[in-house]
Amino acid sequence: MTPPFDPLQTAPQRTVAVPAAAPRGAGRIRLAGFVLVTALGADAWQSLLGWPAFIVLVVGLSTASGLVLARTVRGGESGRADGGRWSWARLSKPLAAFLVLCVASLAWSQYTGASALGVTAQLLTSVAGVFLAVALGWLDILRALGSALRWLLGLSLLFELFVAVFVGHPVGAVWVFSGGRGVPADYQWSTGSLFAGGPIEGIVGNRNLLAFLVLLALIVFAIEWAEGVRRPVASAVWIGVALLEHGLTRSATVLMATIAVAFVLVIALLMRRVPVTKRLGLYPVGLVGMVVLAIVSVRLADTFFPLLGRSDDLTGRLAIWNTVVDLAWQHPALGWGWISYWAPWVEPFRNLIVIDGTTYLQAHNAWIDVFLQLGFVGVFVFGCLVAATAVRSWWMAIDPPAAAGRAAGTAAGRAAGTASGSAAVPGRVAYRAISLLPLLLLTALVIQSLTESRLLVEGNFLLLVLLATKLKLDPLPLAPAAPAAPYKVG
Repeated sequence: MTPPFDPLQTAPQRTVAVPAAAPRGAGRIRLAGFVLVTALGADAWQSLLGWPAFIVLVVGLSTASGLVLARTVRGGESGRADGGRWSWARLSKPLAAFLVLCVASLAWSQYTGASALGVTAQLLTSVAGVFLAVALGWLDILRALGSALRWLLGLSLLFELFVAVFVGHPVGAVWVFSGGRGVPADYQWSTGSLFAGGPIEGIVGNRNLLAFLVLLALIVFAIEWAEGVRRPVASAVWIGVALLEHGLTRSATVLMATIAVAFVLVIALLMRRVPVTKRLGLYPVGLVGMVVLAIVSVRLADTFFPLLGRSDDLTGRLAIWNTVVDLAWQHPALGWGWISYWAPWVEPFRNLIVIDGTTYLQAHNAWIDVFLQLGFVGVFVFGCLVAATAVRSWWMAIDPPAAAGRAAGTAAGRAAGTASGSAAVPGRVAYRAISLLPLLLLTALVIQSLTESRLLVEGNFLLLVLLATKLKLDPLPLAPAAPAAPYKVG
């Protein structure tokens, strides 16, 4: 018997099952993996090849992504689990508004040439992100992310081992320095501290960046394990590698982000057990919990951070924020103009912030950077983009799947629900682990945005575009798929 309509519970009426293996071309999957490796490991490519070659690589991959995206859209595909066709109306409106604002800022930019470069980079990254969202299903995205992160973590550990065993001293970027002696710490590719217990920087050349990749990997690897797309032993090994590298990075900021992700995960899992009609009253409890967690983190900073080799002011970030905010107030409404990474050859960024010989090219806070570049208008539009994506990811994580007969296909759906570890309850099926992926990834991205500006550039902005587009295109809660052999990935 069909349950009565509940206006507070709309998503389950539209839920569909996700196929165990989406029918995507092998070439498309490989391109997606290479795009993710390049975007998430951008600093490694920059250190190895230099900026000119890296720019050529990015333009080439973005062009390839655009061509595949155009062919996919012309063919009527959308990557949607329900088989629906692509429609430009399903493109994220806040994302489109943010990109339009970036382009429009060329009209009032204080550094038009540098802004043109920054806007171009933003658009190229967006094309690649939309390609991933449209051309791939949710499980394909999970697999591509898993493969990319395994490459980045595995190569990082091998790189640190090579430096520690065969080099024996810090090394700088290949295209800039022949060695690492006398190079400012932030310009060293690796300090060669593996056998000293860290901190290690990996192929991305920065312990905070490596630690963030590790956090993403822990999220993705755990969901892969729960979804059964990899053998349990292989999943356990890679989770172990990620935990090892997490400890070796000694990143205080990412440790706090890890705690925040765990907190959000617990809240989401608890909320799933609460009837839809009773959830509204629990949201203030979760909000209070997040505030308490933030206060405790600040209180413990002066004691805990020095143990990880960090000062209680987040290694000079407070001074950076004060400097950038003072500069932003000179153009508070629309900002100085979009630039993405700061261009050190133009004012006001030339030697704006230099600490211990290192010239900083970001505000170390994405929101302050948006305020500087696009003013209060930009902060509002970017906030709408993040908020809309967060709300959709939350719905996907906690909305109950539809009845097995409607969502997963009678007996096959019920068998899948039982196989996934849930009790066989008539009219209900188990939640999918992958339905937590967008929420946990976005939580990690947003938490990191408070101490880094990476959410605005390269891999992090790519993931934001991917999530914003995919959640608008395919926002349905995910019911269990029909049983199938595990998908083998690289």
